[in-house]
Amino acid sequence: MQRVSWTREQLLIAFKLYCELPFGQMHSKNPDIVRISKALGRTPSSLAMKLTNIASLDPAIYLTGRKGLTGASKADSDMWFEMTDDWERFWLVAKQASDRVSENSPDVQTIVEPSEGEISYEGQTREAMARIRVGQPLFRESVLSAYDYKCCISGTHLRGLLVASHIIPWKADTKNRLNPRNGLCLSAIHDRAFDAGLITLAKDFTLLLSRALVRNDNAFLRSAFTQYEGQAISLPDKFPPDAEFLSYHRKEIFLQ
Repeated sequence: MQRVSWTREQLLIAFKLYCELPFGQMHSKNPDIVRISKALGRTPSSLAMKLTNIASLDPAIYLTGRKGLTGASKADSDMWFEMTDDWERFWLVAKQASDRVSENSPDVQTIVEPSEGEISYEGQTREAMARIRVGQPLFRESVLSAYDYKCCISGTHLRGLLVASHIIPWKADTKNRLNPRNGLCLSAIHDRAFDAGLITLAKDFTLLLSRALVRNDNAFLRSAFTQYEGQAISLPDKFPPDAEFLSYHRKEIFLQ
């Protein structure tokens, strides 16, 4: 039986789905995979296998010691490069492809929920604003799903308390503001502390506290921060935090 090549539109949707789903849900029984594969004219097994092939291109595979399938095609590799080279553009074209499929298949629904947070659009062109509005909720979902919807420091799993925290601040690096590797899944209090430079991560992903926190004897702060000092965060199943981004945070934002 001749294998049918994946079209560009199908690949865009598959890569978008890879970003949105936790690694443990990339199987043929997942209702989202069943619905989307039907809309694409593919079997659930075919789409699930494609997601696993995509995972073999993700640096997280090596950090976590897992193994993806080795069948990633040149088209997969090219799409991975396109995605990671320009996240804003990728989110836009992938969302457009997904919307076209959704129009033809009403039962296929978008997984992500819009959540723009405190993003500022000041000084942006109309095109840039459109890309940001599309990309921001997808960035959030990619980061949270990578960490299986758990704070990487505390393990908190109440979604209403979770934030896709930028490692390099939004305004400081426009190229990587929608890059999931520039994100950490943190609880709201750890997100605020990270943004304020009160905490950071060492090269080995262990938690570092600023002097202000170390010297503070408040019981709540000790419970929220001190007990985790020196402990390694829970690494994500995909899109691991970029070492250069963490280095920037240690040097430019962290309060020693």
